[in-house]
Amino acid sequence: MRITELLTKETINMNVNSASKNDVITELVNGLFDADRITDTEKFEAAIHKRESQSTTGVGDGIAIPHAQTAEVKTPSIMFGRSEEGIDYDSLDGQPAHLFFMIAAPEGQATTHLDALAKLSGILMNPEAKERLLKAETADDILNTINHFDDSVSDEEETVEVPADSSRPFIVAVTACPTGIAHTYMAADALKNKAAEMDVDIKVETNGSGGVKNKLTAEEIDRAVGVIVAADTNVQMDRFSGKHLTEVPVADGMKRPQELIQNTLDEKGSVYKGSGSSQSESEDSKKGVGATIYKHLMNGVSNMLPFVVAGGILIAISFFWGIESADPSNAEYNVIAEMINFIGGNAFQLMIPILAGFIALSIADRPGLAPGMVGGLMASVMESGFLGGLIAGFLAGYLMLGIKKVLEKLPASFEGLKPVLLYPLIGVFLTGVIMYYIVEPPAGALNSAMNSFLFDLSGSSIVILGALLGGMMAIDMGGPFNKAAYAFGIAALTAGNPEPITAAMIGGMVPPLAIAISTIIFRSKFTKMERSSGPTNFVMGLSFITEGAIPFAAADPIRVIPTMMVGSALAGAMALGLGATIPAPHGGIFVVGVGENVMMFLLALLIGAVISAVLLGLVKKKPEIQA
Repeated sequence: MRITELLTKETINMNVNSASKNDVITELVNGLFDADRITDTEKFEAAIHKRESQSTTGVGDGIAIPHAQTAEVKTPSIMFGRSEEGIDYDSLDGQPAHLFFMIAAPEGQATTHLDALAKLSGILMNPEAKERLLKAETADDILNTINHFDDSVSDEEETVEVPADSSRPFIVAVTACPTGIAHTYMAADALKNKAAEMDVDIKVETNGSGGVKNKLTAEEIDRAVGVIVAADTNVQMDRFSGKHLTEVPVADGMKRPQELIQNTLDEKGSVYKGSGSSQSESEDSKKGVGATIYKHLMNGVSNMLPFVVAGGILIAISFFWGIESADPSNAEYNVIAEMINFIGGNAFQLMIPILAGFIALSIADRPGLAPGMVGGLMASVMESGFLGGLIAGFLAGYLMLGIKKVLEKLPASFEGLKPVLLYPLIGVFLTGVIMYYIVEPPAGALNSAMNSFLFDLSGSSIVILGALLGGMMAIDMGGPFNKAAYAFGIAALTAGNPEPITAAMIGGMVPPLAIAISTIIFRSKFTKMERSSGPTNFVMGLSFITEGAIPFAAADPIRVIPTMMVGSALAGAMALGLGATIPAPHGGIFVVGVGENVMMFLLALLIGAVISAVLLGLVKKKPEIQA
């Protein structure tokens, strides 16, 4: 596929009017919408900002490549924008960005367009291409320039063959970014271009959205002087055991390729011990204990959520026939309700094993999965529950790292037995023993005490809990505080306490609803684009999708976040204080019917949303330019 099948005259903006990063993102998103390439500006822009929160897409040298892969993309597209003055885009080199390529990739569809996007990333590393794009006078000039350089780039997967007697040093590298669209390929091209200048042979494996390209072979890894891993996501690491390895974020592959290559040639990287983790221990230590624990925890939580949401909502749906409708001995019994409840219950029961398994997987790679899941299952069937599952994940992960170090001393003839026999057998046994005799007694007692405390809460105590959880959901709208409140709600729900998840859900529903209401009541305080997203935020808020408020919070955090927190905290406090409970982990307005005191829940939601909407309207400044 050619790049100009994705970039057309309809998606070229020769004169960007925006003066800030957030504004240029909005302007480019609107351009995609006007060209009928995306169906929802609000959701797509939220996805762009989510990608920016992971690492800036201002790649330096005057170029920015914001990108996202979402279901709102109708057809794979590139939106081009150019600013003669330049825009502060938090670029890697601190310089203003002049050229913008917003990539819109469809979610879950064919990925033939990814080769074209990879070529675009490579073209933008060419100084001549950049110069011609800056000097282009018309959209046709832009397309002609892209076509010219597109013809000079091969679609074929490269093959590096180095003669055994070559005097040139040979290194290997892997690049990967969270979305696998732009940074992956730009880092690869930066490394290859710099290696050519330094008279060094290199083969770079890219872990992109279209899968692994230029996969490194065992023979190539064995011959290499060392390995560079420039990645912000998990890559297969055990194959590099015994090699000098330099591991950095993918952005460093673009910013300092010469330094990385030279360090590899000088064998400055530590020898990778095959610990099985997706990142070296030295790299984790640089991040700090808190950041490392959070990374592993979020890996468990993100993989757990599909089971929580599917299982919990199915269980909630079964309640429409009656709370006891799945019980054959009860007068409310309904065979359909029993079937739905059975499916949902099985999905829900996998929550804690999946949580623990993927925490351990994040720490120790594949060897950690089995002991983590077994430890999590033990916690779920004993008394420690969600708390025990968290402990089991970290226990199994770090225990497996220790086991692998101990087994390094075995003869090479045992290598084949380690992953299929020794790791799972020893890991599962030791994790199980420690969980059974050491972790379960105190963790089970603590979990039972917490559940008893929640059951006994009433009056002002339950109101304070509701305010705390509701407010936390609005602090960062999908970030650590939000996820912590939601995880606590899920943990309590699994133990039969629906109050915390009720407060978390209503706290997450308020921000988008409040923003939608505010755009209607205080129209002059919002741009045309912001006003047009109001109806979308109504739908997202009612569906318990807090992320609909992210673009507004990102554009004006000082005013938006505090006002949203007030309404969310108030709604959480009112809902619990008035006795409302929703025994479902997700679904928003679509599952409230299965709860108790539903009208009180809706009243609290309305009051919280209106108060936040009014506060936002009062403190928000009018936009300088109405658009």
